[in-house]
Amino acid sequence: MNKTILRSGCWLLLFMLLFSREGSGQGYLKADGKRIVNERGENVLLRGMGLGGWMLQEPYMLQVSGVAGTQGEIRRKVEELVGPVKTQQFYNAWLANHTREIDIDSMAAWGFNSVRLAMHYNLYTLPVEEEPVKGQQTWHEKGFAMTDSLLAWCKANNMYLFLDLHAAPGGQGNDNAIADRDPNKPSLWDSRENQEKIIALWRKLAERYANEPWIGGYDLINEPNWGFQNATDKNGCNEKENAPLLQLQKAITKAIREVDKNHIVIIEGNCWGNNYAGMMPPWDSNMVLSFHKYWNYNDQASIQNMLAMREQYNVPVWLGETGENSNLWFRDAIALLERNNIGWAWWPLKKLGFNNPLEVKVNAGYQHILDYWRGKGAKPDQDKAFSALMQLAEDTKLENCIYHKDVVDAMFRQVKSDEVKPFRNHLVKGKATTTVYAVDYDLGRNGRAYFDKDTANYHVATGGERTAWNHGRTYRNDGVDIMLIHDDVNNGYGVGWTEEGEWLQYTISVQKAGKYTVGLRVASEKEGQVLLQANASTVPGSITVPNTGSSTAWQTIHKRNVRLKKGANTLRIKVEKGGFNLNYIQLSKS
Repeated sequence: MNKTILRSGCWLLLFMLLFSREGSGQGYLKADGKRIVNERGENVLLRGMGLGGWMLQEPYMLQVSGVAGTQGEIRRKVEELVGPVKTQQFYNAWLANHTREIDIDSMAAWGFNSVRLAMHYNLYTLPVEEEPVKGQQTWHEKGFAMTDSLLAWCKANNMYLFLDLHAAPGGQGNDNAIADRDPNKPSLWDSRENQEKIIALWRKLAERYANEPWIGGYDLINEPNWGFQNATDKNGCNEKENAPLLQLQKAITKAIREVDKNHIVIIEGNCWGNNYAGMMPPWDSNMVLSFHKYWNYNDQASIQNMLAMREQYNVPVWLGETGENSNLWFRDAIALLERNNIGWAWWPLKKLGFNNPLEVKVNAGYQHILDYWRGKGAKPDQDKAFSALMQLAEDTKLENCIYHKDVVDAMFRQVKSDEVKPFRNHLVKGKATTTVYAVDYDLGRNGRAYFDKDTANYHVATGGERTAWNHGRTYRNDGVDIMLIHDDVNNGYGVGWTEEGEWLQYTISVQKAGKYTVGLRVASEKEGQVLLQANASTVPGSITVPNTGSSTAWQTIHKRNVRLKKGANTLRIKVEKGGFNLNYIQLSKS
């Protein structure tokens, strides 16, 4: 082949790759009747993720609920341990590590097309109490520079960036944790200066990003929750007028439109974004109504009020925040939303917890700090505490997090398919014994890859207590209950809390057809019973799980002459009588 032609072809390919990555913009998002569209008029279904925990640490994300109520309180407790200089070093490392280009690249690869940035105002401007000249605004470049970098990463992946003011000056509600509100200082609603600051901040942001088409929109005030007419209605869920909220969001919109007529303005109602009483009709032609959805049923009735407003006022709606539930709940919620052409943004990307795409690990030193704060351990010395905090900041990097592929699978593939896929490749070779850990059951929906009776938390709908789906709250986010275990052979996790009627399925590849012995590693304080199915055929005879003496006394029981075919096989373990724990399954040639 002619080298000139080959060289030209390479340059053409490189140009096409660069163009597809950075140059194939869809233009500004717009509200078009009930739809969000791009500049070509094409419907855009937003699939996004919120960056909670980066600019604003909510206590539960660091496992300090009950110890500290806000980020400000967390910071003060850290200062008591390591002093102000080292505290600032920790927060500098946290902000540098928590969200980076690799996070946005990964989100794009998983299937997300948008990002919602949870912003803390104090990274962009001073609190009103610290302004050197009362009524004037001092700007911090830190927050703007972080936003610039994030926007560049989003643009490189053709992802829209939504700016969400998560912590407003003074705090926008009585749920102090979500806004880092100090109740000893005037709130957003009690202070004209705070209101002037939020208006000025949005005008500054709009002026800076007016000509950036990959900015998706401006989410003005996250989850207002305030009783304006009745102070006993602390979170504004029974508010009938919402006049101060309406007036402030109109004033912010006016300031934005003075410098930016391109971008969508997103408003939220009272009661954590859901009470729109007195706030309609829309006052801007390029506006979207946001609502938030947590811990309720995923049926048409759960979103009917927003569908009705969309219809009545001919305005798009967006689920700006949801999550913190099980894989089954995630899958059902997304299927419901997308059937109704409603885009969504999940919450959050990462935290110290298992039910999100990325889990930040708890290092031993930080656990020592948590134990001390909870009154269960001695105070760590300053050097050890600082080392633990810096390790925590280091562990927020994506490559140091635990990636929960089951969460991402539930949010994307399982929405469209009920196909079951292997969680890991389990290969039985010749006469060698193969160990399959119980927690590595197949990927898929409840009733397909596994069956469990407790599958999600619906406490808002039921009015009851928060219900656990995975009682051990670790490893995977399905209804299967997983716990930490210790045994001679283990991967650190086992299945527990077994109940009659529940089952687990494993896809196993076998090199040679024949009869195999299946060993089950169990521990139990009472007698149980198991039934095996191989390739949808029941293996004759139940297996008795003995009382091993305790839930941590492990014993292997066997079922012989289980016929497996060459290639892919499905093996189901069905609980006929529960109460036992399961570590692993072993397969060996009979």
